[in-house]
Amino acid sequence: MIPLRDRNPSGSFPAVTIAIIAACVIAFLVELSLQDRLEGLFSLYALIPAKISYALAGGLPVTDLVTPFFSSMFLHGGWLHLIGNMWYLWIFGDNVEDALGPVGFLVFYLATGLAAGITHYVLQPDSAIPTVGASGAISGVLAGYAVLFPRARVVTLVPLGFFIQLMELPAVVLLVTWVIIQALSGLVSLGIGQSGGVAWGAHVGGFVAGLLLVKLFRPRRVMA
Repeated sequence: MIPLRDRNPSGSFPAVTIAIIAACVIAFLVELSLQDRLEGLFSLYALIPAKISYALAGGLPVTDLVTPFFSSMFLHGGWLHLIGNMWYLWIFGDNVEDALGPVGFLVFYLATGLAAGITHYVLQPDSAIPTVGASGAISGVLAGYAVLFPRARVVTLVPLGFFIQLMELPAVVLLVTWVIIQALSGLVSLGIGQSGGVAWGAHVGGFVAGLLLVKLFRPRRVMA
């Protein structure tokens, strides 16, 4: 299912949402400019579970332990990866920001992204594959949206066999279906022994964190 837009107008300018999107785009342009040195960039700023394990054992400075959990949120593995993440953030982020306020939304975004990174590390502590992307934090935003605006309608492209149908779905249906797909994909990956690829566990971890944290930020206004 591909969401196109929601029928839930925001009451304020989404400055933080736009700033996050801009930061991710700028970071990706930097990645493109470092073609031959991209591996070095990822080794420093991507989340590499094995490197975190080494840092926890005292083999690296504490900055090498903390920084990747945040810096990896702003890096992406390709144009499709970037566009997909930013598309979801653009559709759903403005309403969550409107409800939580700019500062609350930024802290919420970073907190759910951190939870996603920790989940990925716990599930695959020995993986040496760099993990990048805003997917975990955006999963938290989707969870926040589902809690705050469960009855909001989302215009969605839904594949039905060989046909694609344009439908308006309740936000909670769309977003819960999304996280179920992520969870099942993660279980399949673990079942066949995959340690790389998409960090499905991070998606689920970010979503669960969003469900648990969104009410703690005392939304100013909720649009059902």
